Amino acid sequence: MKGPQRIACLTAETTEVLYLLGEQERIAGISGFTTRPAIARKAHPKISGFSTAKVEKILAVKPDLVLAFSNLQADIAAELIRAGVEVHVFNQRSVQGILDMIATLGALTYATESAEILIMDLRNHMQRATEMASHLSSRPKVYFEEWNDPLISGIQWVAELIEIAGGVDCFSELSICKSAKDRIIAPDEVIRRQPDIIIGSWCGKKFQPEQVLARPEWHTIPAVQSGQVHEIKSADILQPGPAAITHGLKQLQTIIQRWGVQQAHSKHWS
Repeated sequence: MKGPQRIACLTAETTEVLYLLGEQERIAGISGFTTRPAIARKAHPKISGFSTAKVEKILAVKPDLVLAFSNLQADIAAELIRAGVEVHVFNQRSVQGILDMIATLGALTYATESAEILIMDLRNHMQRATEMASHLSSRPKVYFEEWNDPLISGIQWVAELIEIAGGVDCFSELSICKSAKDRIIAPDEVIRRQPDIIIGSWCGKKFQPEQVLARPEWHTIPAVQSGQVHEIKSADILQPGPAAITHGLKQLQTIIQRWGVQQAHSKHWS
């Protein structure tokens, strides 16, 4: 077997991709936030959180490659590099970035052909979603809430998936901001933009729609008035890997298509 033999995955999406490529035997350790596939949680030792990790615990599985993600794991990566370990830090923030990450991981593990097949499958998922969205009579304005205190709007790949599913991200201009602190918004701004759909995906904790409904003056928002307040689990859409496309996009489609049916029904009876 060519390439790294013992890979430590400090984020969930790299574990997911290695399994989809059929390269799971290379995995030496995983993030405690790993959810896909379910078998991975039993098959491999958990060696890190997300922004926190003990380097000794990672080194204990004797990795010859560590896969990390973004500036949030930069300090961990630096410590591992100083310890003599090879580290690759991904930084994908868009749908294309997710596909590029898969291609890179395929190259690192000599699984280029499998990576190309996976990428094509994900592109087909998105193409079918685009075709379905083309039948909508109008495109709903969608407010995606990544965090509730303070309010944080969705990152770029989420905004792009909303567009693919047939919606319009209310805060698309903020989605290109890589840092969550740059996507903080005022509650009054959500009211001003009058979204037709609200989707909560509070990373790391359960979404509470009743909290959203109780916010001052939010009863004036079309999404609240029509009951279009939904949750998509963060593991399904906020991890920048294949699941965001296979699971997150599918749920966005369902929500937006149902909104379309509701709109058509309302027009029929008005």
